[in-house]
Amino acid sequence: MSEKTATRSITPQSSRRAIADYINHALETADINEICQAIGVATRVHNISDLAHQSGIERGSVYRAFAGGAKHPNFKTVLGVLDAMGFQLHVTERTNPRARLARLK
Repeated sequence: MSEKTATRSITPQSSRRAIADYINHALETADINEICQAIGVATRVHNISDLAHQSGIERGSVYRAFAGGAKHPNFKTVLGVLDAMGFQLHVTERTNPRARLARLK
């Protein structure tokens, strides 16, 4: 995790806004490892059994999905766990897009 994200921390006493900001900061990096680690940290301040039940994912799978390592969770798992925590992804426009729009023919 980057130094900036590592210095940020969340606890069970953190507000939902603070947790969302923590995950959003990781998403801004576009680094899959950092994103998974941030979501993993957020899952640990929630009741894992509730997250597993609400997302329809086995409890052990929730732990493994965000534990880090070479294997990353699939998008359905990410969306399910974020939804169970009460969060959703939101796409915004970047000021400097990396790819151009296709030309109309």
